[in-house]
Amino acid sequence: MALGNHLAGRVRPCNTTGKPVCLDAQFFIRVHAVPAVVFLLLGAIAGVLMALTRAGDATRILSEEWYYRILTFHGMNMLIFWILFLEVAILYYVGTSLLNSRLASRMWAWVGFVLMLVGAIMVNYTILAKQGDVLMTSYPPLMASPFFYLGIILVAVGTLIGVINFFATVYIAKRDKTYEGSVPLVVFGGITAAICAVVTLLHGAAIYIPTFLWSMTVQWPDFLPAFLQVQEMDPGVYRLVWWGLGHPAQQVNVAAMVAVWYFIGALAVGARPLNEAVCRTAFVLYILFINLASAHHLLVDPGVGAEWKMWNTSYALYLAVLASMIHGFTVPASIEVAMRRKGYVEGFFGWIRRLPWRDPGFSAVAISLVLFGFGGGITGVTLGTHQINIIAHNTLRIPAHFHMTVAAGTTLA
Repeated sequence: MALGNHLAGRVRPCNTTGKPVCLDAQFFIRVHAVPAVVFLLLGAIAGVLMALTRAGDATRILSEEWYYRILTFHGMNMLIFWILFLEVAILYYVGTSLLNSRLASRMWAWVGFVLMLVGAIMVNYTILAKQGDVLMTSYPPLMASPFFYLGIILVAVGTLIGVINFFATVYIAKRDKTYEGSVPLVVFGGITAAICAVVTLLHGAAIYIPTFLWSMTVQWPDFLPAFLQVQEMDPGVYRLVWWGLGHPAQQVNVAAMVAVWYFIGALAVGARPLNEAVCRTAFVLYILFINLASAHHLLVDPGVGAEWKMWNTSYALYLAVLASMIHGFTVPASIEVAMRRKGYVEGFFGWIRRLPWRDPGFSAVAISLVLFGFGGGITGVTLGTHQINIIAHNTLRIPAHFHMTVAAGTTLA
């Protein structure tokens, strides 16, 4: 095993992949992954409570007030905390093991993690203490405790520190020439997710910092100096900027999920993309065009014009959809070619029966790919069109789409 730029005694070979494992990165991968799974569990318990409450009088557990409180709790833990913590762990893995590099900074990894954990605990406590009944989107004029917004800001800052630490790791790997040629495709996917995360978190800062100051101005008027006080929040401006956070955050998930698809395909059956240039181009399309898709959350909003809605949800949006279609074809194609090279050539679909379905990693990714592609992708494109959105807005088709993408797609992968 080549030592790369690892410090003496701070690297070991992985028994599963044969890749080098930076022991500092290994520690922080575990430190982020364990709370991630805890937040997943908390969000899942909340989801079960809501499902039982909606099922009928016999299983009604939550009052109306607590139903929406738990809905806020469910959204924050499932859509933000569980995924962000695990994505930082994924970035630390691909930035070190796949590039044979050490982690750039142990100190900043600690700082980022502590901020994320403290912020997540603050948000969850505020919700359960009945001070954050604003749902995940927290649209004004609804107002939560300042600790709710501060907690989200801390999570965002901590995540941003983790992303910067990942970029620094990629930089020192390039500087020290720990790998040859271009970065591997999986790392390229991680870089895509990290770039989308920076754009997403900057939108979050742009809207949550003034919202935090607004809540403090109203609830603690004597605490802030006059120049920091925000007397009101424009709901239209809030919605527009917030979805620059809310929607691209899920595309961070998509980029990371696709990178995992390629990685597990390579580990399980030795799959290699038929054309890496096409796959990399698809990742770049995410960076350039995915934020435009945020518009489909505002199609019934009277504050933005019809022309803006039409452009963002038709011509421009399809360039991001094209990226997902490319990945949706290239991942199965690379797996099929790998299986046929191993001699499984009987019929059109004989290779499918020979896939390692008993491997939970592979089977989860296969299910993720199918359900995300057909259930999440198709519903997302249709709900993102102007005409259908008017019909489907505020119906159960919307949470169905979320669960096909985030639960059936990202979480399984």
